[in-house]
Amino acid sequence: MFDYNNWQEIFFTLKKNKWRSFFTAFGVFWGIFMLVIMLGSGKGLQNGATADFNGMATNSFFVWAQSTSKPFKGFKRGREFDFNNDDIKAIKKEIPEVDVVSGRNQIGDYGRGSGVIHNAKSGSFSVMGDFPEFLKIQPLEKLNGRFINDLDIKEKRKIAVIGNRVAQELYKKDETVLGSVIKIKGINFQVVGIFQSNKSDDGGDFAKTIYVPFTTFQSCFNLGNRVGWFSITSKENIPCSVVEVKVKDLLKKRHSIAPDDNQAVGSWNAEAQYKKMQGLFMGIQLLIWIVGIGTLLAGVIGISNIMLVVVKERTKEIGIKRALGATPFKIVGQLVQESLFLTFIAGYGGLVLGVGVIQLVSNAMKGQEGGMFRNPEVDLNVALIALFILILGGIIAGLIPAYRAIKITTVDALRG
Repeated sequence: MFDYNNWQEIFFTLKKNKWRSFFTAFGVFWGIFMLVIMLGSGKGLQNGATADFNGMATNSFFVWAQSTSKPFKGFKRGREFDFNNDDIKAIKKEIPEVDVVSGRNQIGDYGRGSGVIHNAKSGSFSVMGDFPEFLKIQPLEKLNGRFINDLDIKEKRKIAVIGNRVAQELYKKDETVLGSVIKIKGINFQVVGIFQSNKSDDGGDFAKTIYVPFTTFQSCFNLGNRVGWFSITSKENIPCSVVEVKVKDLLKKRHSIAPDDNQAVGSWNAEAQYKKMQGLFMGIQLLIWIVGIGTLLAGVIGISNIMLVVVKERTKEIGIKRALGATPFKIVGQLVQESLFLTFIAGYGGLVLGVGVIQLVSNAMKGQEGGMFRNPEVDLNVALIALFILILGGIIAGLIPAYRAIKITTVDALRG
């Protein structure tokens, strides 16, 4: 490996055939470059597609009431119904696999819907009635103050926790927010906290949301004991899908809905969606590796073919070395060393350039909100695997010509 004469021969051969060496190495360079670019881009797509799950408990699901699709117990098809506070107690009591149950109510869609006033300013924001447990399902980053607590729920306090976008639109820059009063549908609420979502896009609609205690929401907005929907998490190591079925069956039983009515109780399972997303991108990563390694192997095969040409050109030289006592191992070692050197230099250049391009794109995208492509990156383990493939490919590319070289007898080689 460290024989000076060997390295002199390698550099002489490469220098003698500059263009041949360049185009041969370019195949490997391009193969590893494209592999890195595709892997980094795939990671960027994955980051963008899974951004909506950032911070959300992936073992959670959501259940809401819809109209019935089948008649049952004297009730006609198409009946409307509502969940209530007793459903929360029943779920906690009868389904031990449930970890967190948080009833929720809402005025308006996320980020819009309800007129909110503070002094001379007003805005349209979503208003949510929630329990403290909501933070276990969708964590929020506190900027100032606090979130809803159990005492707020018990005493039906008229307090509000607002998103950072709400504060920006309703308050002046130097104005004190905590302790101030906002009006929601003509009812005064004291602001006790400011939050922002921990999503990478600054929360979007979440940042334009106002949270009030669930019991206060029911009382102030004349909802009685109605619950809009439930946010639920399963206990550790228990599939969400199992708990989801049990919850829906229980709610059907409590509200006189046909057991086979699949429309009456709607649901969305975050765990199932997250697993689908992970499975999709595992498939994409596998496809990228197959295509990338195929491209890389094409370059390695090119190097092997060129090394066969080199062996043919240097047949007489090999014969002289054999006549002077060079062992087959020495001949093999020199050819493998030359092949490995060319493969490694070309591949390492492609690897460095690929990582550099991905890093430049990632830096350029910093600070941008939203989108389906975010923070492309190449994992260190991926780079090491690619480097290992390079070394292995270089050895294989040199072994085939080397094997042919030692098969040539000394007499035939000298004839040349």
